[in-house]
Amino acid sequence: MPLKIRKKTRKTLTCIVLFFLSALPAYADIVIGSWNIQNFGWDNQKNLSVVAQITNHFDLLAIQEVMNGQAMETLESEVEALSGESWSWMASHALGRSTYREHYAFLWRDSSVDYLDGAVVYIDDRDVFAREPYSARFRSLRTGTEFALGTVHITYGRNVGDRLPEVEALASYWSWLTEVYSDSPIILAGDFNLRPSHQGWSSLLALGAEPMITEGATTLSSIDGRYANLYDNIWLSEDTLEISQKGILTFPALFGMTHEQARSVVSDHTPVFIALANAILSPATQDTPDGAESGANVTISNCIELNSATAEDLERLPNIGSSRAQQIVNNRPWKEVSDLKNISGIGNSHLSDIKDSKLLCT
Repeated sequence: MPLKIRKKTRKTLTCIVLFFLSALPAYADIVIGSWNIQNFGWDNQKNLSVVAQITNHFDLLAIQEVMNGQAMETLESEVEALSGESWSWMASHALGRSTYREHYAFLWRDSSVDYLDGAVVYIDDRDVFAREPYSARFRSLRTGTEFALGTVHITYGRNVGDRLPEVEALASYWSWLTEVYSDSPIILAGDFNLRPSHQGWSSLLALGAEPMITEGATTLSSIDGRYANLYDNIWLSEDTLEISQKGILTFPALFGMTHEQARSVVSDHTPVFIALANAILSPATQDTPDGAESGANVTISNCIELNSATAEDLERLPNIGSSRAQQIVNNRPWKEVSDLKNISGIGNSHLSDIKDSKLLCT
């Protein structure tokens, strides 16, 4: 099974992990991120300068939805020009069951992170995954910490039920990771297309894995400043690594972009990250537009927008089950919350419960 690795003289597809902590003391550790860059490599007018600046917030970045190797070649060049440092990257072969196929990639700053060994695509003998997870073992050059990093993009499908077989199979994958990288802490990052509070995670939770991001949301809604779903995450076992910071990098605010602009030329997903030991995500401020925020915005609205939320998220509202959630989706747009009384079974009492929950965007 051919895997591609680039370390200066050798090129291939990789996941991106980058770093912008030059102002920190030498003993600080690294920041690990995960990002779905939405069809990265297609001719879709990506603003590579912004993609590179976002990438440069991390030491190591796991990337999903890489469509071809040229995208990684170009991004590496952009990040090296921006940072003035060398980078290395590696990636899986193309994965998928149909003509639509993606690569997973890792990209890292050579002065901060070293690839050790074990780069491999999971052999899914039960054929559950549409895109089998990809993993490798790395070491922080700042503290010597070694760890294994796996990444996956769970299929979206037509509904939540289509995602559950892959999510449930992650328990078997996690057990495999702990056997293959038996002496290293395990990190699993990616786009899971399922909120971490869903009961579908019970098997993985039973193995001691925990989601690092439990509040906020990572997908951009159509309304500026509002985010729809907490689908992207990073999982690891409790107490295996010292985590100093974790969060979501809401880049539209950082770069002064509307959500429409961000979705069009960057991605419809925001990166998630963890910082090891005493590292802190410290974003680059050069080249940010006038009026843009100079720090990482990790405070995210997790409110539910009636006209853009998924049926799954609508079920978080009081008295809204799967049937009523689908009716809300089917009868959009909604002008007022009180109009929900047009749905069978939602009377004044249920409507008051929904309003009092304060889960709706106002």
